Amino acid sequence: MGRSVPVKVRRALISVFNKSGVEAFAKALTEMGVQVISTGGTARLLKDSGIPVTLVEEVTGFPEMLDGRVKTMHPRLMAGILARRDVPEHMETIKAHGIEPIDMVVCNLYPFEEVAGRKGVEDEVVIENIDIGGPSMIRAAAKNHAGVAVVTSHEDYDAILAEMRENDGELSYETLRRLATKAFHRTAHYDACIANWFSEAEGDFPQWMLRDFEKVMDLRYGENPHQRAAYYAERGLRHHLLSQVEQLHGKELSFNNLYDLHAARTLCDEFTLPCVVIIKHNNPCGCALGENLAAAYEKAYECDPVSAFGSVIAVNRTVDVPLAERLRELFVEVLFAPGYDDEALEILTAKADIRILRSSER
Repeated sequence: MGRSVPVKVRRALISVFNKSGVEAFAKALTEMGVQVISTGGTARLLKDSGIPVTLVEEVTGFPEMLDGRVKTMHPRLMAGILARRDVPEHMETIKAHGIEPIDMVVCNLYPFEEVAGRKGVEDEVVIENIDIGGPSMIRAAAKNHAGVAVVTSHEDYDAILAEMRENDGELSYETLRRLATKAFHRTAHYDACIANWFSEAEGDFPQWMLRDFEKVMDLRYGENPHQRAAYYAERGLRHHLLSQVEQLHGKELSFNNLYDLHAARTLCDEFTLPCVVIIKHNNPCGCALGENLAAAYEKAYECDPVSAFGSVIAVNRTVDVPLAERLRELFVEVLFAPGYDDEALEILTAKADIRILRSSER
């Protein structure tokens, strides 16, 4: 078979820690004629729900052992996942050993990151939450994605079922490739968390440190209009530049908008009194405090009225009508605030070009 043809799902291996939606997903698979193989707690849950399940030990001939440390690491499973469907010798080999292909692997992992992040947790507990079989199955299925679907998130269940129903149980190569991409990023992030946890024992400056980023949004353009850009945030961070920020009005943000917004937010966060910060090209062209935002704005604006045109402005109070009336007279690229009065927002949104951001972060 070619390396980019649809795959008909006939046999699925399901082994999940997070069991959200797995009963409905497995039930739908069996209704489409898919044989479900499962392990431990997942198998018990499915059986209790009346879903026909083949236990892993029935396939491997070996029971789970070592307190569940060894469940799925067996040639009868791994060969069924890794055999290339387009290589006759592979298919002949597994047939000679009585091994059937596995067309779908549904697996999520022990919650290492969550457990390791708890205060006072003992090392032994953290280490027992290092998943071994799960990442191995996920990586095997993702490597052989031309013939195997790898499902690592319950968020994908509905879309997968919809595609299978529409295509007589088949999944397209594009879907298989997308799922594999997601799977490798999942295991990479998982291993990075484990490696960083071990490195933390070395102190503040360990020999190795890994970071993982996820795209938050595409940007209107890069530093110059002919350049492309996107904004990424480090996974696991509770706070970043756009965390808990909602855009209420205006065009898409650009690279320069975010560059200036970072400077504006950082400076504004230094103060507790009503503050207005005006930034242009990453330089403060005005920063002032006042008894209210309108008074602070007047002082900030007077610092450099010319550069304030096309600027990014951050304030640390709810925008009221007096400030909105003043801002109506100025071309502003971005306005950032913790809130807006209704009438003030109505005044500001009459300007088509202003990007209005609201932060709910406290």
